[in-house]
This record gives sequence, structure tokens and C-alpha cells, in this order.
Amino acid sequence: MAVRADGTRKSRGEGRPKKRGAAKPAAHGATVGFIVESVREDILAGRLAPGERLVECDLTARFGVSRGPVREALRRLSAEGLIEHWPNRGALVRRLSQRAIGELFQIRIEIEALAARLAAESSDEAARAAFTRAIVRIFDDGEREPCAYLEENSAFHDAIIALAGNLHLRGVSTQLRLPLIMAQVGDALTREALKQSVAEHRDVAKAILARDARAAAAAMRGHLERAAALALARLDGKRLEAP
Repeated sequence: MAVRADGTRKSRGEGRPKKRGAAKPAAHGATVGFIVESVREDILAGRLAPGERLVECDLTARFGVSRGPVREALRRLSAEGLIEHWPNRGALVRRLSQRAIGELFQIRIEIEALAARLAAESSDEAARAAFTRAIVRIFDDGEREPCAYLEENSAFHDAIIALAGNLHLRGVSTQLRLPLIMAQVGDALTREALKQSVAEHRDVAKAILARDARAAAAAMRGHLERAAALALARLDGKRLEAP
């Protein structure tokens, strides 16, 4: 038996290089969470179109996982209202009806006007500083592409909800899925429409930063009323174009 430098005996196997096992796979929950986040982002950015099928074997190949995590991810996305399951067709990106979009906007307008007012009234200086950092992109004068704008738009509205500081308001706002609505009418986001939306975002932000609650709520209401009209007009046009 080998002896250490201090005279004590080594145990069997001590000092031998240890065999390296295979790398541990990501935990099931972490894998599912990553799939959910990735597919959600694709839907809200318009990379997955309304009514588009989500094929399990395609997703397993894309993420390098078995069917189990994919099915759990699809279940979670369905619970979020982003996808729906149809007999003999499987999972599809949810397509909102014209009535659903109109009704969701009615509620969203009231909730976001309230959020803008609460954000303007917030006295939490750390939260206000975080808000300023979160919305910096809206003051960029560069030309927007629709896909990038949808991400900027979502981040802007999320920042207002965060500054408002009402956790229940955040939960209700998430359920209304304005990003999903905008993703479905993304082809209506012309260059002029994008410019106007960015200008309206700046008006809302300036009112919030100036602590003008009434102006912030009014600017948000006007912004979303115009967005609703744009979305519904686009859906009307699509319905008339359909064979």
C-alpha cells in the first residue's frame, strides 16, 4: 500500500485520476422553461404566424430534447393563451377573432391608462430610474422594422406596468395579451404607423417622467384607442380580402 509524505497510508484508489462521466443534462424544468420562453418570443415577435402549426418533432429537433419537455412546454403555452389545440391538427398559434381583439382592447385601454397614471404618481426613485433605463429605445430616432418594434412596444408597456407598482395590475395586464394582438396585425405596421406609435410612446413617457398623471393617462388612452382602430381596420380588410 502506498504511503503519503507524512507517513500515513493512502486508501485504495487515492491519487488516481477520476473518470469523467457524461455531462449532466439540463434539469427537466429548466429545459421546459427555455422552450416556453423561446416559442413565446417567436409568437410575440411575429415569427410564428397566427394559425401556424407547432409540430412536436420539429420542436424536439430544434431544442434537442425528447417529446416530454416539448409537450409540457406546449401545455404551458396553451395555459398562457398563446396556442390552442385542435383535434387532428395538434397545437396551433392562437388566432384571435375580431370580436375578441375589440373586447380585449376595451379592457386594456382602461387598465393601461390606470397604469400610466400610477406610474406618473410613483415616488419610488429607484423604480423611476429603472423605468428611464428600460425605455431608452423609444428615444432612438432610427427607422423601425415591425419585428423589432413589437419587442420595443412590449418592453415599453411592461416598463410602465412595473413602475405602476401594482402586482395585481401586472397579472391582469399579462392575461390580456396585447403583444399577441399586435403580432397578429403586424403587417399593418407601416412606416408611418410605426413613426406615429413611437411618437405616442414618447408623449406617454414624457408625461410619466414629468409626474403629470392626468396627461399620462390621457396620452396612453389616445395611443391605445388608435392602436385598436388600426388593428380592427386591418382585420376588416383581411376579412374582405378572403375568398
